[in-house]
Amino acid sequence: MILSLAALVLCCNNATKEVSKVVPEGGEEAITEYAKTLPLDKIKMPAGFSIEVYAEVNNARSMAMSPEGTLYVGNRNGDKVYAVKDTNGDNKADKRWVIASGLNMPNGVAVNDGDLYVAEVSRITRYDDIEANLGKAITPVVVKEDFPTETHHGWKYIAFGPDGRLYVPVGAPCNICKSEKEIYASITSIKKDGSDLQIYANGVRNSVGFTWHPETKEMWFTDNGRDMLGDDIPPCELNRVTEAGLHFGYPYCHGGTISDPEFGKGQSCEKFIKPAQTLGPHVAPLGLKFYTGDNFPEQYRDQLFIAEHGSWNRAQKIGYRISMVNVENASTATTYETFASGWLDEAEQKSWGRPVDILVLEDGSMFVSDDQAGVIYRIFFKG
Repeated sequence: MILSLAALVLCCNNATKEVSKVVPEGGEEAITEYAKTLPLDKIKMPAGFSIEVYAEVNNARSMAMSPEGTLYVGNRNGDKVYAVKDTNGDNKADKRWVIASGLNMPNGVAVNDGDLYVAEVSRITRYDDIEANLGKAITPVVVKEDFPTETHHGWKYIAFGPDGRLYVPVGAPCNICKSEKEIYASITSIKKDGSDLQIYANGVRNSVGFTWHPETKEMWFTDNGRDMLGDDIPPCELNRVTEAGLHFGYPYCHGGTISDPEFGKGQSCEKFIKPAQTLGPHVAPLGLKFYTGDNFPEQYRDQLFIAEHGSWNRAQKIGYRISMVNVENASTATTYETFASGWLDEAEQKSWGRPVDILVLEDGSMFVSDDQAGVIYRIFFKG
């Protein structure tokens, strides 16, 4: 059952600026000589696939595409939200705008009915009629401003679901803990006007990406596993939500089978929903999308692509890649494999890029954001 949170009063308001930075008419240059310095030749993909830089965006995080072809990009380490656009049809952005600045970890972006929604740590704002206001100062409408102010796992990915509601995760305020506030370690949803906050899924440590199956409309989401249990446990998770109100284990159980040494006492992992697929330990899975385009070969259709941001505290780094999970009968994950790699020099244990989010475009190509390299890539099949 969906749990209403109308009775919960969560503090505090996010005292961020509500003004936007004005950029020169026509925007800024979207690609510079910097893009040519990136070692794209190191990226390994199946035969026939190519990768190129679509746009440069500092600390590029979550992405949302408008029907008009403008790509909106969130930011975690900075304070800005960007827009980039290809206006001449050469598959490279030639215009870039700063939509807003002075924000608090504006990681999440979503477009709905011509308006841009932005998720900061404790609030959701809306920029009305955004396409008509590119390059102009915009005062946003505050949709909801009482999400928790805790910054640990406080950055948010947002997306509108098939039901028209806006889905907003609220990460655990720690590595491992049990908060008295029910909203932590959950995925919530609200109406587009910010009302009717509900908990959709529980026991979710830190989800920074979710999507819906194109046929069943069921949500699939990634979850980052806890730290400090060792290099190889627990695995990160890919989860499938078959109904609202399910509990996915945190903080009691990790990866479906690993009881937490502190919070798992007296709790059976059998009582929680197991992952649809366990992923690599500490790979930090973020954005994900089912491939619904026509550019990739047929065997990739309806398969799930996941951006793995990469480990930060493992002896041997892992992740820094795009993985693919084969999904059969729209419900069962059967294989987990690497689709694109090369952002990590395994010998030197140094990375030059970290994938964050994924979008599938109308032409069948795929966008991947990279917050370390500060770019948006376009992946496509040439044959």
